[in-house]
Amino acid sequence: MDKMDTSNEMMTMDSNNNNGVTKIWCDGCYDITHFGHSNNLRQAKELGDVLIVGVHSDAEIEKNKGSRPVFTEEERYALIRGIKWVDQVIENAPYCTTLETLDKYECQFCAHGNDITTTDAGVDTYQMVKDAGRYKEVDRTQGVSTTDLVKRILKSDPTKNSDNSTVPEIISPYTGSTQFLATTRKLKQFAAMKDPPPNARVVYVAGTFDLFHPGHLAFLEAARALGDFLIVGLYDDTISARTSPTGIQFPIMTLLERVQNILGYRVVDEVVIGAPFTISRDLLDHLQVAVVAHGIETQILPDPDTRKGLDFRGCYTHKNTKIYVEKATVPPISNLLDGRPQNPDPYEVPKSLGIFAEVDSGSTLVTRDLLDRVLANRAVYEKRNADKERKELARLHADLGKQEQIMANMQAED
Repeated sequence: MDKMDTSNEMMTMDSNNNNGVTKIWCDGCYDITHFGHSNNLRQAKELGDVLIVGVHSDAEIEKNKGSRPVFTEEERYALIRGIKWVDQVIENAPYCTTLETLDKYECQFCAHGNDITTTDAGVDTYQMVKDAGRYKEVDRTQGVSTTDLVKRILKSDPTKNSDNSTVPEIISPYTGSTQFLATTRKLKQFAAMKDPPPNARVVYVAGTFDLFHPGHLAFLEAARALGDFLIVGLYDDTISARTSPTGIQFPIMTLLERVQNILGYRVVDEVVIGAPFTISRDLLDHLQVAVVAHGIETQILPDPDTRKGLDFRGCYTHKNTKIYVEKATVPPISNLLDGRPQNPDPYEVPKSLGIFAEVDSGSTLVTRDLLDRVLANRAVYEKRNADKERKELARLHADLGKQEQIMANMQAED
C-alpha cells in the first residue's frame, strides 16, 4: 500500500511538472522491426500525449538473449524513429525498466504488450514498475513476432531444410507461428486516411519492401523529399516471388503483412495494395503522380509478364554494389519490336513523360543482406528461438500454477 501511495504522489508530481502532458515510456529490442512493434507503440501512444521509446543495445540483447540481434542497434534506432507514433528515441536503454528511467524522462507510465519478457536470469523485466503501479498493458499483435520471422527466413532457403534441425521446435503462445489475419479495422488504425492537399506534388514509388529495413526507409525518405505526398505501390506475392533473390522462397512476409508494416511509417501517406509491376499512364493519371522515383542503386527489372525466353536469374554487381535479383539478358528475336524488346522497362511511361527520377538513399542495404545474416548463423538463431520459447512456456506454466494455487486456497477457505 505504501508503494502505491508513493507512486501516486510521484505521478501527480510528474503531471504537474509536465504541465498536464502525459508521457509514456516503451522499450524493447525491436529486432526485424515489424508491424507488431508498430502496433504496440500505436496503442501506447493512445495512453498519453508523448511517447518515448527506449531501444536496447546489441550488447544488452546478446547478454539477455544469448545472441546478437539481426538488425544492428543503429538500424533499429533509425527504424523506431521512423514510426509515426514515436516522439523520441532513447538509445542504449536498460534491459530492465526501472523507476529511475521513468523519472529521468518524466514518464508517468511504462507500457508493454501482454506477453512475457524476462532477463537472462528469468526475471520479469517490468516487475519493478508493475509493483509501483506505473505499468500499463496493451494487446500484443497476433500473427507476427521476430521469432516467427526468423523461422520463416530459416525455412526460405530450400537447400537447408530446418525441419532436420537438431534443435527441437517449441511453440510458445506468445511468439510461436500463428497466422496474421488482416482486417479493414487493422488497416484503418495504421492508415493516414487523408487525400493529397490541393496542388500537392505526389511522388510514387513501387516495390516489394519485404522485411522492411533501414535501406527501405532511407529510400522512402529520399523519395518523399521530391514532393509533398508519398504513395507506395506494393507488389503482390506472385510478382514478388517472380522477382525474388536466387534460391530463396520469397517474399518472407505476405502482401497484407507488408502493407501493415509500411503504413506504420510517417513518411508514407498512401499505399497501393497489389500494385502493377509496369507503371501505366492510367495509374499516373488516377493517382495524379508528379514524380516517379526509383533507387539509383537498384537495377530496374523487366516486367515478369513480358520477358518470355529471358534468362533473368542471377547475382551480379551494379555500381559496386552486390545485387541479388533477377537479371535480364537480351530477349530472342521473336520478342523484338522495331529492334527493341516489347515493354522491357516498367518505368518506360514515366521516363517518356519526363517525370522519372533516380534517388540516392545513401544506403546499400538490401533484403538479401538480412537473409544472409540469419542463414549464415542458422544454428545460433535456431537455438535462440528454442531457448526463448522454452523460457516463455516455463514462465506461463509457473503463472498458471500460481493461479491454480490461489483458486485452491480460496476454495479451502470456503
